[in-house]
Amino acid sequence: MIILAIESSCDETAVALVRDGREVLTDQVFSQADLHAVYGGVVPEIASRKHIEAISQPAARALPGAGLSRGRLLYTSAAGAEKSGGGRRGRR
Repeated sequence: MIILAIESSCDETAVALVRDGREVLTDQVFSQADLHAVYGGVVPEIASRKHIEAISQPAARALPGAGLSRGRLLYTSAAGAEKSGGGRRGRR
């Protein structure tokens, strides 16, 4: 089974494809470090909005990065995980 993992807890948006919970086929990261550097640290509102804008970039690179295509993926099960504590939340 191949798992699509997405991480967006602070100033980076990352996507990984993992086979059988052990083999990382690819990991793709979009960093916001340069954007936040001018403010001297992470600005939660900017980080939150940037995650929404950026997620498609590492996601689009993940499949070819693992040598896979959308046609080869079969969605037969789903799993989720949630980070507790910390992280950045934008205004609602």
